[in-house]
Amino acid sequence: MYDPTGLTILVLFGVVILALSILARRTGTNAPVLLILGGVALALVPTIARLQVPPELVVLIFLPALLYWESLTTSLRKIRRDLRSLVLSSVFLVLATAAAVAAAAHYALGMDWAVAFVLGAIVAPTDATAVTAVARDLPRRQLTMLRAESLVNDGTALVVFSVALGVATGQEEFRVLGALGDFAISYLGGIAVGALVAWLAVLARRIAADPMLVTVVSVLTPFVAFLLAEEIHASGVLAVVVCGLGIARVGPRITSARARVLVHSFWQVTTFLLNAALFVLVGMQLPRAISTVSSRSVAAAVGGALLVAVVVVATRFVWFFTVPYVIRTLDRRPAQRARRIGARGRLPLAWSGFRGAVSLAIALAVPLTTTAGTPFPERDLLIVLALGVILVTLVGQGLTLPAVIRFGRFGPDTAFDDEVLLARRRTLDAALVALPRLAAERAVPEALARRVRAEQEHRLHILDPAHGTLDDDLDDAAEDAAMERDLRVALLDERRRVLLALRDESVIDDAVVLRVQAELDNEELGLRGAPGPE
Repeated sequence: MYDPTGLTILVLFGVVILALSILARRTGTNAPVLLILGGVALALVPTIARLQVPPELVVLIFLPALLYWESLTTSLRKIRRDLRSLVLSSVFLVLATAAAVAAAAHYALGMDWAVAFVLGAIVAPTDATAVTAVARDLPRRQLTMLRAESLVNDGTALVVFSVALGVATGQEEFRVLGALGDFAISYLGGIAVGALVAWLAVLARRIAADPMLVTVVSVLTPFVAFLLAEEIHASGVLAVVVCGLGIARVGPRITSARARVLVHSFWQVTTFLLNAALFVLVGMQLPRAISTVSSRSVAAAVGGALLVAVVVVATRFVWFFTVPYVIRTLDRRPAQRARRIGARGRLPLAWSGFRGAVSLAIALAVPLTTTAGTPFPERDLLIVLALGVILVTLVGQGLTLPAVIRFGRFGPDTAFDDEVLLARRRTLDAALVALPRLAAERAVPEALARRVRAEQEHRLHILDPAHGTLDDDLDDAAEDAAMERDLRVALLDERRRVLLALRDESVIDDAVVLRVQAELDNEELGLRGAPGPE
């Protein structure tokens, strides 16, 4: 009747991801490492070993979705504060890494310069999902810097890849002005498309209104941004990132609590599965890539992978321990001096240059033939070298990162919890101030208003015992449930208004807004009923 092979592979993938994720959480093991090993084991199954992964699957499906979620949950305030470091690391560090790898590949491995730069572009960008999965124990500032770098540097690497690939395949000749033009189109076009799609998505959310339709709009948004940008030869990666950051800024003001819960739940589950599947795919590609190397011996390919990985890691170390000192010499402003990170604090940043989905996608996107119809030179070796760098950074650096963090001697990172507490207190204060006005507008009986006030004061007393004594002599008579619910929802809206005002004034971080807003949304859904289509 039908061939169940596809469904069997899909179910097996899901079972492996579930089992290894549970094992990682139970044992405290690095989840990406286990998932990669699981992918290697799956590659030994004959049916799965024959499975070919289309490059378009990673580039067009996995990448937009994962980058969109990362941008939605990244702190825009911290990006602005460390914008100079972000630009340097996401543009110039990528170029420096690509050049260093190209030089090593040319002189040590004998690659043609164009092919060597293709390799440099493949392994130059760090991966946002890998950083989030492996480096989550870092202090929030360092983690945000790494995530922001990973979100933007993909665009730089893809431009370098496009230029180098055009030269390697004979489609074009390298010209400095042409390369600079490609960079300008890529970045400016990506930013413009991202802003446009964010505006259209906000408009569509307002028109859709229904939570289920708003979720559909959210699902379509990253793919529309990526597709439109790629159609004008701009950076689809940057378009998705800008779009996500814009929606994260405006979305809380135009989306209902029910819609936010649905959207958040969808993306949380979806990106977890996509992220885990990517690590499994990395492991699956390794045995096949090694077995199909024909241009070099297996030993030479493995040695080349280790060499390239060392160059990648060393370039990042040199960058983080030279460029900051140059900047310190040039910029002596007190505000910048206060934001400096010491050598111990920079060490985890240098050690956390994890490679992942982007490098795998770019490597698989290398064409089989040139424009002349000849096989692309050493394509099989490029894939092995890319996988080698991914494994060394994810496994080697990932497993040793906890020791590096301990060496950094970071003090307790309480800034996030302090801001969450501040947001809760300030929003509750605002709710208490607004309560008489909101109760009067809704003609709420005095007894009911007093009961609601007592509840709000009780919450504030828990957060701040110095707030005052609680009034225990309350009238417990039954009141109209709908009227009480309406008043409580109005107080939640007031708290949200103050919460976003605190964010807009840079008093609290975007991540704090996500945390407290989720609490308020869950409380509202508890009043209105379980989430679902209205």
